Amino acid sequence: MKLFLQGGIILISFVLLAQPVYSQRKDSTGTSKNKYEAAQAAHSPKKAAIRSAILPGLGQIYNKKYWKLPIVYGALGASGAIFFYNLTNYQDTRFAYRVKYNMRENGTDSSLFNSIKSNLKPLPEESLRYYRDQFRRDIDYSALFFLLLWGLNVMDAAVDAHLKTFDVGPDLSLQLKAGYSELANTNGLSVKLRIGK
Repeated sequence: MKLFLQGGIILISFVLLAQPVYSQRKDSTGTSKNKYEAAQAAHSPKKAAIRSAILPGLGQIYNKKYWKLPIVYGALGASGAIFFYNLTNYQDTRFAYRVKYNMRENGTDSSLFNSIKSNLKPLPEESLRYYRDQFRRDIDYSALFFLLLWGLNVMDAAVDAHLKTFDVGPDLSLQLKAGYSELANTNGLSVKLRIGK
């Protein structure tokens, strides 16, 4: 957990300290216009996020990243299937536990005993109660996991739309150089981002 928190703090610090670099271009009127703002006006991260929140995968379609659709629906489908598996087993074990408990407490033979699934009939009450509680807990976890995956789907669509304008052309380079820093009076590494020639 400590490592997770440290990683989150580092990620948030990086995002807050990163300064965007935008290239300028002149539009048809001759005025200088931010290339990033012009592209964002045509392709909105907000629209991608809203579409993906309404229907999973719609934001990815908006971003024209069709290859992500099987991943989105596979993840959501698997977590939904796990949810329904846990729900079905919870209902079966709860019913079996209730029938066996009533038979023991009331001392009567229950006609509902034959309705219990065959694999649950030989189990004692304590085991049924344990499995019932375990499936109930797993229902909560699988629902939470489904919502988490849905949120990741929305976040992926928004980030992908936001990075649509990111320039990865051949004139963009990142260099790592060793050198001396007069400011810190020490040797070290520096990262140099070069845009253009």
